[in-house]
Amino acid sequence: MQDILINWTPQETRVAIVENGAVQELHLERALERGLVGNIYLGRVVRVLPGMQSAFIDIGLERAAFLHVADLHTNGPRSEHGGLQAPVPIERQVFEGQTLTVQVIKDSIGTKGARLSTQVSIAGRLLVYLPQDNHIGISQKIGSHELREQLRQRMAALVGKPEEGGGGGFILRTNAEDATDEELADDIAYLRKTWASIRERSHARPPGTLLHQDLTLAERVLRDLITDTTHSVRIDSRLQYEHLAAFGATFTPTAVQRLELYRGERPIFDLFNIDDEIARALARRVDLKSGGYLIIDQTEALTTVDVNTGGYVGARNFDDTIFKTNLEAAGAIARQLRLRNLGGIVIVDFIDMAREEHQAAVLAEFRKQLARDRTKTTVSGFTQLGLVEMTRKRTRESLAHMLCEPCPTCSGRGQVKTPRSICYDILREILREARQFDPKEFRVVASAAVVEMLLDEESQHLAGLSDFIGKPISLSAEPTSNPEQYDIVLL
Repeated sequence: MQDILINWTPQETRVAIVENGAVQELHLERALERGLVGNIYLGRVVRVLPGMQSAFIDIGLERAAFLHVADLHTNGPRSEHGGLQAPVPIERQVFEGQTLTVQVIKDSIGTKGARLSTQVSIAGRLLVYLPQDNHIGISQKIGSHELREQLRQRMAALVGKPEEGGGGGFILRTNAEDATDEELADDIAYLRKTWASIRERSHARPPGTLLHQDLTLAERVLRDLITDTTHSVRIDSRLQYEHLAAFGATFTPTAVQRLELYRGERPIFDLFNIDDEIARALARRVDLKSGGYLIIDQTEALTTVDVNTGGYVGARNFDDTIFKTNLEAAGAIARQLRLRNLGGIVIVDFIDMAREEHQAAVLAEFRKQLARDRTKTTVSGFTQLGLVEMTRKRTRESLAHMLCEPCPTCSGRGQVKTPRSICYDILREILREARQFDPKEFRVVASAAVVEMLLDEESQHLAGLSDFIGKPISLSAEPTSNPEQYDIVLL
């Protein structure tokens, strides 16, 4: 069974998916750094690059976003023989100064701006709405061919014909498999109403305007992350619990039954030592139960995972030792990819195995563990050098990139948490201490960058916490070589 824990504060939402006592997935969203994927903007073309078949679009962000010709909506002009013609060059489809309604399909990562598409899609609870298309698609995960055809026919009747006001296409999500006609009709009406309001705003607002924002992380939990194996969804904020209960009653009535308000004295993430799990997910080394270990290195181009036997000598011979270590590593690597949200190219260096049946068994176990991933993965198998090449779709920053920045004291060779991450650690630690002790005052001793952020950008959150616990919080900056180091003094 699966439990979902939501730790909510005004500045940050953290979600952990726990199965059989082990954390399987971590999701993080900050109020000041919300992801843009799914957002719809009114953009203005600032530059067309025929050589790259792309254009830069101003959507009101610090960095111009990127639109490739493949992501331009087209009805697909067909040749005389019925096949799709070659795509029309981008310079014949868009021009500088043009206004376009665009949707973010990939967040800005590193130095790259956000990637856009003019093929808009809006996700609902059961359906994905494609306002510019007219076809009905069915999720590949929905069972038999007969069931898929039944759903397609039901949807065709509910959607109606374009001349009857039934424009737009739909894709049935996996959780629509057992939906009633009434539930599907409600989702259709909601999505069409949402698109109508987006179009209305696009005619009245200037370029650079946000027309539609995707749901918050806590709302997406109810919409996307709950499955039949989910036992409960526990959240530690009464305000957000009431909001999610109202949201769920409207959009996810079956999911809201699993929603619970956590009232425990201990912080909710302490129940399964999730903060410790986050710390381990930022570490380079991951220890295996058998005594072996993984070394995970994330670079700009790819991620490498090296498997080592370490102190494991439990099997009868060396071949069995290697085989058992690799089998355990296969499950651990798949879990670490989910925990760290690692995407792009991944190279796994399993320990060399002499027997082909051992290689086949390890590869089968690796693919089995990766099948649990919500994100699309592709495994190519062993290369001649004994490496396993794979890819994992990347749409958002990895956990390390969200929580850490290059360390100024080691010129980027290592990583430390950002000042904002330290601020939130401090705020959580003060809240934890306030539940156990009753001092007259809390004094925070930290680096100048952390103190400056607490006084400036995070001053509202600091003041709110002080009011909540009923104690004053003072700050003291001290020069330190380690920006992660801080102390909380009880006066």
